[in-house]
Amino acid sequence: MKIIENMNFEEERALYDSDGIILKNCSFDGQADGESALKESRNIEVYDCYFNLRYPLWHDTGVKIFGSEMTELCRASLWYSHGIEIENTKMYGIKALRECSDISLKNCDIISPEFGWFVKNVRMYDCTAKSEYFMMRSEKLDFQKVNFCGKYSFQYIKNSVFENCNFDTKDAFWHAQNVTVRNSIVKGEYLAWYSENLTFENCIITGTQPLCYCKNLKLINCEMHDTDLCFEKSDVYAEIITPVISIKNVHSGKIYVPEVSEIISDDPSATGEIIIRGSENG
Repeated sequence: MKIIENMNFEEERALYDSDGIILKNCSFDGQADGESALKESRNIEVYDCYFNLRYPLWHDTGVKIFGSEMTELCRASLWYSHGIEIENTKMYGIKALRECSDISLKNCDIISPEFGWFVKNVRMYDCTAKSEYFMMRSEKLDFQKVNFCGKYSFQYIKNSVFENCNFDTKDAFWHAQNVTVRNSIVKGEYLAWYSENLTFENCIITGTQPLCYCKNLKLINCEMHDTDLCFEKSDVYAEIITPVISIKNVHSGKIYVPEVSEIISDDPSATGEIIIRGSENG
């Protein structure tokens, strides 16, 4: 592979259609303000590089990025690319990842609105992220030790697993399908409305009006704090180990809870059972 070191690239399509190059301590910056530096390239390795221009890695295959920085001006950095490995990298440009597949991110810091739309086969480990509409309409996500803050996350995702994560997020997991969340903290309002086949195991859930209009919802050994008007119109099986403020019109299923301050049942079609732990036998 050809090694390119300590170079600056500022022109349009500076390294277009490259195959088999290693970039070390290079920058993509300058008054020429060129776009698409590495578009349509293959087998690219990037070490300790600085990206300050738009669209650098579109339609690429086999990309490895280590110890690098993509600034706020590095808009839409990776689109339509496949076979991507990113480690110890700052991803600060809007729409940093879209329409990509087979992606690994490790020890990355992400500040990127609309990050991760329409992506498939993404493994994210030990990362921090701030975003809005994070990972929308994506599939086969495997997240571990991810700390996320932002609104409207994980909407319309499918076939995904999240473990040991901390999510501070409003309107998360809306319309999600076939998703499992384990050993995680999920804080935010209006959690997971309209989801299907969503499971929470050993999780802490906080926020108003969670888990409404869900189908085949499961909670196993979960804590719920400051949660009111829960489970409205949902089909649910839940084992909750903390008191709940209020539960409203559960469509079907069973909810086991140690205490609930208010049960609202004013819909005759709501037939779900709420069972207070310790009172099953009177």
